[in-house]
Amino acid sequence: MSNTSITKEVFNFLNTLKENNDREWFTENKKRFKATETVAKSVFQAIYENVQEHDDIERLKTFRIYRDVRFSHDKTPYKVNFSAGLSRSGVQLRGGYYIHIQPKGSFIAAGFWAPNKEDLLRIRKEWELDASELRDILANKNFQKTWGELTGDGVKTAPKGFSKEDPNIDLIRKKQFILVKNFNDKAVMDPKFATEVSEAFKQVRPFFDLMSNILTTDLNGASVIGQ
Repeated sequence: MSNTSITKEVFNFLNTLKENNDREWFTENKKRFKATETVAKSVFQAIYENVQEHDDIERLKTFRIYRDVRFSHDKTPYKVNFSAGLSRSGVQLRGGYYIHIQPKGSFIAAGFWAPNKEDLLRIRKEWELDASELRDILANKNFQKTWGELTGDGVKTAPKGFSKEDPNIDLIRKKQFILVKNFNDKAVMDPKFATEVSEAFKQVRPFFDLMSNILTTDLNGASVIGQ
């Protein structure tokens, strides 16, 4: 596995950018930005290579530091973080990974951020039928130690067509299915950071395998791929 880490200068740059979030300062410090971005990209690449050892990753995408302010009240032009996503390969492998580097705010995440309405209905129908396998995965001690609880936005009561008295309503009302693990700055700067992230993502596989199976079959277990 590849080992690499974020340097102190990356955090210093992002902290200074937060205090000087304007185009004039950024232009004057473009070389500094490029140098720290290169460090961040090398960490993302190391994580990508590590995860490839236990999952089939289609691509690594490093997100731009430039903010889209067209529909935002916050008009600051730059993000104060470096981030990247890993996309799994093919229609049969569902779910995605995310890495976020920010002073006093670094974290990794995995799961389903915005299921389309068809996928969301299929997931909810599965939990209505039986959620025991998911609950077993989430209750695993090692899984709990790394990831804690399943998070994500949801409706307040019950989605249309579902009973608010359903024993699995806590899962059925979810619109997102997200796992989050936080890191302090010291951990992110540790040379083993990329390896630790990969090992955390590896623990997500039972959850991804279950969700992928659900989203590629109907309620009778028949494949819907290619239909």
